[in-house]
Amino acid sequence: MSGLGLLIPLALLLGLGGLATFLWSLNAGQYDDMDGAGIRILTDEDCES
Repeated sequence: MSGLGLLIPLALLLGLGGLATFLWSLNAGQYDDMDGAGIRILTDEDCES
C-alpha cells in the first residue's frame, strides 16, 4: 500500500504537468496553422533545379 502513496501523487503531478504544457503550447499559438505543415512538406521551394 505504501507504493500507492507514492505512485498516485506522482501520476497526478505528471498529468498536471502534461496539461500545463499543453495549455502553454495552445496559448503560444502552436496549433494555429494546422494545414500549413501538410502543405509545406509538399512544396519544393528550397531546391534549385
